[in-house]
Amino acid sequence: MTDYDVVVIGGGPAGMAAALAAEAEGAKVLVLERDTRLGGILNQCIHAGFGLHYFGEELTGPEYAARFAERVRKSSVEVCLEAMVLSLTDGREVAFLSPERGLSRIKAGAVVLAMGCRERTAGAINLPGSRPAGVYTAGAAQRLCNIEGQLVGRRVVILGSGDIGLIMARRMTLEGAKVERVIELMPYSSGLKRNIVQCLEDFGIPINYAHTVTRVVGEPRMTGLYYAPVDENRRPVTAEEKFIECDCLLLSVGLIPENDLLVGTAVERDPVTSGAVVDERRMTSVPGIFSCGNVLHVHDLVDNVSREAETAGRCAARYALAGEKAVTPAFKVTAGSGVRYALPQLLHASEDKAELFFRVDNIYRSCRIVVESGGKTLYSGRRMVVAPGEMEKVVFPLAGLSAPVTVRLEI
Repeated sequence: MTDYDVVVIGGGPAGMAAALAAEAEGAKVLVLERDTRLGGILNQCIHAGFGLHYFGEELTGPEYAARFAERVRKSSVEVCLEAMVLSLTDGREVAFLSPERGLSRIKAGAVVLAMGCRERTAGAINLPGSRPAGVYTAGAAQRLCNIEGQLVGRRVVILGSGDIGLIMARRMTLEGAKVERVIELMPYSSGLKRNIVQCLEDFGIPINYAHTVTRVVGEPRMTGLYYAPVDENRRPVTAEEKFIECDCLLLSVGLIPENDLLVGTAVERDPVTSGAVVDERRMTSVPGIFSCGNVLHVHDLVDNVSREAETAGRCAARYALAGEKAVTPAFKVTAGSGVRYALPQLLHASEDKAELFFRVDNIYRSCRIVVESGGKTLYSGRRMVVAPGEMEKVVFPLAGLSAPVTVRLEI
């Protein structure tokens, strides 16, 4: 049994930022990463666009990861690579398996969850067809292309307009493939507007909103697929099916936080985000267990992941070193009209101000964001446009908070 003040599970952008913030507070920190190197998903994201907010300059994913990895290397943070975490208990005992340490069990003063997320697969969305070769998640295709040097197809269709799918539309085009079109179930994109412009419009790639793939055909490799518009209940109108020849289908149909470790613990989960319910410190319902990054909720910018992880790491270190302190009652944060979810889900009146992150449930123009508590308006601000693919953030004072908080839109 080895003791650490803070154990960080995951060595991606969230895990590295959390570990460095905890170390800066004087904590003895261990990072457990299942890959052979630090960086997580950023290592395969060779496109630019990272770091504009955090570093004030545009970087590729590997460059962004390398800056944090170098800081970790120069710090006192211990890193264990190829470490598969097997279990986590409410008492903050972590069991893991690695070539370096074998089967180990650690007692931590605090644990920071930073495991990231995984993609929805063809099975997860019940994609009809004979399961031929040529169907990939966008992230798997990105790894094969950018790290393994493999071209997964010549004529490509992308289902879903998440950011990874949009970026892969551009990447496949640059590699010489023909991206026939992007098909999106919703009437709007789930990706950033800049990716719609830079990855689709700049390359003349069409996108069909309110459509879906109805079946995949071909054996042993796909030779094409059928797609159709959907009705108001998002069910395909099969009478209007169209066929398109292609040898590859990339799926960008959503991300799921990697929270399997929480099974068997008392950590409360949010049914909308699939992540933990946390307060402004990013502490979960189990004292001493913190969560941050995409394992908490799916972010649009890695810069925000790093900032959030720093909060979690700093607060985890303070918890481990000083022990649990009495805090004022936590007030629940509720998503009101036009808002899909808000985070953190709990706020303490002991803080001076709150940073509230949320996503809307549709595209709204010329609307007002209102944050209320007990009939009192804590924040009110107008937005020209808000969209589901863009994370929104508001900051407001918490002085005198005495009732639950609601964030909503006035259309």
